[in-house]
Amino acid sequence: MSAPKLVVDTDLLIEHLVGERHPSPLRRAARHHLCYTTVVQAGALFAVARTATETQAVEDCLGVVKILGINAKLAAAQGRLRARHPRLDPSDAWTAALCLESRLPLLTGRPGRFRGIRGLAVMTRRSMGASVRRTATAHH
Repeated sequence: MSAPKLVVDTDLLIEHLVGERHPSPLRRAARHHLCYTTVVQAGALFAVARTATETQAVEDCLGVVKILGINAKLAAAQGRLRARHPRLDPSDAWTAALCLESRLPLLTGRPGRFRGIRGLAVMTRRSMGASVRRTATAHH
């Protein structure tokens, strides 16, 4: 049986890079899930890398996830989301649109940014832990 899939939000990727938690939410997610991120999020990480060492750390971090791109269908979905939620950050709209179009849950440390987006499955560190425990119990 294949591992469940999810999209890891930028905040948790950054948390992984700066080592705020051990193990990082990305490492915890990668133990039990096939992890994705968007090309927009990958670009955001490279934008904050200031040194060759930081750039290498971003490349290493992105090696843990699969990067999903943007196409015309996704662009239309992102535009519809932004029209319905005009205060939604454009980067968050890309992430939400990708999750909705791919039918993948989003793992984020800031779920409030995605509040009110109908159909978007949002996971937090806590709910991911509960999901992993349920999955492990179901397999035994």
